[in-house]
Amino acid sequence: MLNDRLASAGVTFLERGWLSANNVIIRGDGRNAVVDTGYASHAEQTVALIRQALGAEPLLAIINTHLHSDHCGGNAALQDAYPLVETHIPPGQADAVRNWDPHALSYTPTGQVCPRFKIQGLLSPGESVQLGSHAWEVHAAKGHDPHAVVLFEPKSGILISGDALWENGFGVVFPELEGIEAFHEVGETLDVIEQLAPSIIIPGHGQVFDDLALALKRARSRLEQFLRAPEKHHRYAIKVLIKYRLLEWQQIPFDGLLTWAEATPYLQNSMPGGLENSSSDKRSAWLQQILGELETSGALTLRDGMVTNR
Repeated sequence: MLNDRLASAGVTFLERGWLSANNVIIRGDGRNAVVDTGYASHAEQTVALIRQALGAEPLLAIINTHLHSDHCGGNAALQDAYPLVETHIPPGQADAVRNWDPHALSYTPTGQVCPRFKIQGLLSPGESVQLGSHAWEVHAAKGHDPHAVVLFEPKSGILISGDALWENGFGVVFPELEGIEAFHEVGETLDVIEQLAPSIIIPGHGQVFDDLALALKRARSRLEQFLRAPEKHHRYAIKVLIKYRLLEWQQIPFDGLLTWAEATPYLQNSMPGGLENSSSDKRSAWLQQILGELETSGALTLRDGMVTNR
């Protein structure tokens, strides 16, 4: 079993839902660590899960593959729970964390939240970080996020891939929403992962898997679709942002969802004519159409002015 193979390397995998990224606990002769800490609204649960896994042992390191809110939303709570813990992030957004810039950290553009946390170290690509009993290689993983990294332990063949590779694809390519070409970086990251040839992959969302070839085939097929029709990726990203917030809210009046969309830059820019140049009726009709597509796919229901998660 895959979990037995993980355990032999001192790794405990905690699969979370899509609101919170998976947590990876690493133990051994060195410092105990957790990789990625979930979303803020699940922070209390994250702390409880890690306390249960570690028992009386201390948590000494928090590692973030990238700083999207669903991967670091539990950082602050864990720092409060474990005062000796040190938090390490990819270097590209270190200043944004130190100065706490929610816009640069993507929380404002996506309409998400993340409690402020502190950092003590950086995960520089090309270097290694000692977690548990092993040295984990740090590799750049641009595409989904320009600052993301993946972690690879060569002895066990375990890759912690974050949102660079899932069993059935990869995360939204957020730079593309800002007009920055990044699909080619997704392809480069997939090539890096293929060269590493991991035998076990722990994704940021979804279950652990070991069929690398199939996952890469699926990811490259999806990437090719987006390259041929970038507008499909943009539409997909809008739906992901709406669904993500609905996972937290579970239910919200349509008017409340529209108000949130009008205040969220990534969605503002997607409205017909933009926020400033479109009428309220056009914005409402646009959102109705998006929600209709999500309802058809089984992601939500829209009844009597209420939007409900499914």
